Amino acid sequence: MQVIDAGAKGKAIAKAPDGRVIFINNAVPGDVVDVQTQKQRKAYYEGTAIKINEYSPKRTEPECQHFGTCGGCKWQNMHYDYQLEYKQREVVNNLQRLGKIELPEITPISGSKEIYFYRNKMEFSFSDSKWLTLKQIQSDKIIEDRNALGFHIPGMWDKILDIDKCWLQRDPSNAIRNGVKDFATANNIPFFNTRNQEGLLRTLMIRTSSIGELMVLIQFFKEDKQQRELVLNYLKETFPEITSLLYVINEKGNDTIYDQEVICYSGRDHIFEEMEGLQFKINAKSFYQTNSEQAYELYKITRDFAGLTGAETVFDLYTGTGTIAQFVAKEAKKVIGVEAIPDAITAAKANAQLNGIENVEFYVGDMKNVFNDAFIAQHGQPDVIITDPPRDGMHKDVVAQLAKIKADRIVYVSCNSATQARDLAMLDELYKVERIQPVDMFPQTHHVENVVLLKLR
Repeated sequence: MQVIDAGAKGKAIAKAPDGRVIFINNAVPGDVVDVQTQKQRKAYYEGTAIKINEYSPKRTEPECQHFGTCGGCKWQNMHYDYQLEYKQREVVNNLQRLGKIELPEITPISGSKEIYFYRNKMEFSFSDSKWLTLKQIQSDKIIEDRNALGFHIPGMWDKILDIDKCWLQRDPSNAIRNGVKDFATANNIPFFNTRNQEGLLRTLMIRTSSIGELMVLIQFFKEDKQQRELVLNYLKETFPEITSLLYVINEKGNDTIYDQEVICYSGRDHIFEEMEGLQFKINAKSFYQTNSEQAYELYKITRDFAGLTGAETVFDLYTGTGTIAQFVAKEAKKVIGVEAIPDAITAAKANAQLNGIENVEFYVGDMKNVFNDAFIAQHGQPDVIITDPPRDGMHKDVVAQLAKIKADRIVYVSCNSATQARDLAMLDELYKVERIQPVDMFPQTHHVENVVLLKLR
C-alpha cells in the first residue's frame, strides 16, 4: 500500500482497503510498503512497515546509526525540505480544521539553519542492563558489558539504549558522554538499575551555550564520596572547558531534580546565554529554549508581530524565565511577566537586573487565578499581550479574561497548533487573525512552533 501523508507524532499515514486510516511507525510519504498492524480501533489501525517495496523520492539516508531504535529523531529518513512542508501543512490543517477560522495567507515556515547538533541541552540515563538491538541479539557475539549511557527506549521506562554518537548536540557532548561511560566502567563504578533501585550513576545532563559555556551535571543515587569524586575529578581534568560542574544526590524513585539540591563541584553554578547583547543566566533547573539559534528567530518574529513603538504596556503571559519579556522591553514602555513557577520568576528578576532592564516586572502565580480584574486594575490596560503557553494551551478562564480585556493586539506563540487553534476559535468573534508564521525549532522531528498575530476587530 502507498503511504500518502505524514500525521501527528511523526507517524506516516496510509489507507486500508476498508477505508480506515493506518498510522505507520517507520515509513515516509511516497513509500509503497507492506504493513503489519498491531492495533485496531473503530476509526483507524496502528501498524509497522515490515517491507518497503518502493522507496519514496522524499526519503534520505539517516545520519544516525541509532535511527529506528532510539525514537528521538523520527523524521531523519525524510529530506529536510519535506519535513518543513509537512510541518507547515500540519499548522494550516489544525488552524482550519480545528479552529474553523478565517486565515490570512500563511508565511512559509522559518526553517532551521542547523539541522543537526542544534540542541543546547541533553539528558542521558545510566543503566546496568542495556537494551540489546535485534542485530546484537542475532549475532553470535556474547555481550559482556551491559552498561549503557543513553536514551530510554520509547514507551519503556526501564530500558536504556546505549548511544555511541548523537547528532543533536554539538561537541564536546559525545566525547563527555562516551568518556564518562568508559571511565566509570573501567573503574567498576556501578550504573543504576531502575527496577531494583540500586547502583550509583543515574543521569548525565549537558548544557551548552552559543557563547561557548558548558554545564555538566551528574546525578548519583546515593552518596559515595570516593566514587563520586573519582567521576567528578575525571570530568574536571579531562574536560577543562566545563564552566559549571554540578552534582545531585537523588534517592527518590524518579530522576527529576526540581525538588533536589544541586551542588556545585567546580566552576560556577550557572552558565550564560547571550542574545542581542542581553545575558541570560541559566542554572541546572532553568527552562531555556533548547535551540538557541531558532529561539532568536522565534523571538524576533514575536517582537515584529507585537509592533511596538515604545509607548505600549505589554503583558507577557507564561513568561518562564522572562526571555521574551526582556527581549521586547527596549521597544515597550512597560512589560509585565506572569509565570506559575517561582524559581523561573526568581531567575527572570535576576536576569533583568543583570541586563539593567528597569521597565519589566515579574509576578508568580497560576495564570487562571492571577490574571484577573484586580491584576489589570493594578497594572493598567495592556496594549499588547504576548502569550506562550505550554502544550495544553491556555486555560479557558485565561481566554475569557483576554476576551474581556480587549487588548489591541495579541501575539500567540505555540508549540502545539492544535490547542492554539482551539483557543483562537474562542477569540474569533473579537479578534481577526492577521499574520501566521510557523517556525521549525526541532529538525528531524515532527514538532513545530507557530506564531499568530491577532488584532481586535
